[in-house]
Formats: sequence, structure tokens, C-alpha cells
Amino acid sequence: MSYQVKLKDRVAHVEILSRQKEQLLVSVDGKEYALDFVKIGKGSYSILYQNKSFNVELIPINGIKKYDVNTFKNSFEVEIIDAESKYLASRKQAQESDDEAVITSPIPGKVVKLFVEKGDAVEAGQTILVISAMKMESEFKAPKAGVVSAVNVSEGQNVDSRQELVIIDFH
Repeated sequence: MSYQVKLKDRVAHVEILSRQKEQLLVSVDGKEYALDFVKIGKGSYSILYQNKSFNVELIPINGIKKYDVNTFKNSFEVEIIDAESKYLASRKQAQESDDEAVITSPIPGKVVKLFVEKGDAVEAGQTILVISAMKMESEFKAPKAGVVSAVNVSEGQNVDSRQELVIIDFH
């Protein structure tokens, strides 16, 4: 699984390469780390790395996948950015526009199914298209009722992160 982890102004690309019971092999910005990772209580973990032990407490913050992380000496806030949180953020952004919604792909993927054409009327919550990315399929829905003013992709097409897929006009 692949994530982005935001700590202050820095965003790191984190990928879980393998997991066997309590042993994790992770990649952080391309550098691999072998960790022993043990849950010791609700939101509390012990991490062993290069024979050094680190106790970590994760406290959820209001909002999706944001945490206060407390260690023995430090506290900081992190945000886990995965496909779901990118999708929800793009939907929220689309809903905030009064004139139109520009549906974009939060991550690279492939258009599996396209349900609309230019000129189609759509209802709020109607599925517009399905993207397959990172072994998951995500449905993209219309944030409110409108008319499809542009379809910039076709079924089977590979798409890039933040690529404009479909535009829905609300007038």
C-alpha cells in the first residue's frame, strides 16, 4: 500500500512493501526500513528499529486521517494522504463551486467505466465514472444536479494525478 504522509510542510511518500505479523518493511521516499511494529494498547505502539525502541501514541484529530503523534520527547501532527482522502478532498473542492464541478483524479489510474456523455443531465450523487488505482476501484459521483459540459477521458484510458476527467455545469 502506498501513502503520502504530511508532517508540517513536508510530504513523504511511504509504501508498505511487506508485512509479516509484527515485522514491516517500509519505504520512505525510496529508502527502505525494516521495523518491528507492535500494538501495545489503544492508539499506542512500540516500534523497534536498528535495536532502538520507540513508543508512539497516535491520537485521532477531527478530520480524515489526521493524528497527534506523541513520543517520549516530541509531539507533532501528521496527516495520512491516501487514495480515499484525496478523493474526498477533490469531491469537497468540487462541491464548493457554484458554477461547475471539475472532477479530477486524485492519483494516477485507469478509467474502468464511464457512465456519462457530454450533454447528459446528472443528479446529485449519480456515479459519473469509475477509476481503478492501486488495486482499488473508486466511484466518482456528481456533487449536485447539473449537465455534463465536457468529458475529457474514455473507458480504458490511463489518467494522471489531478487530470480533469469530467466537467459538470450547474446552470
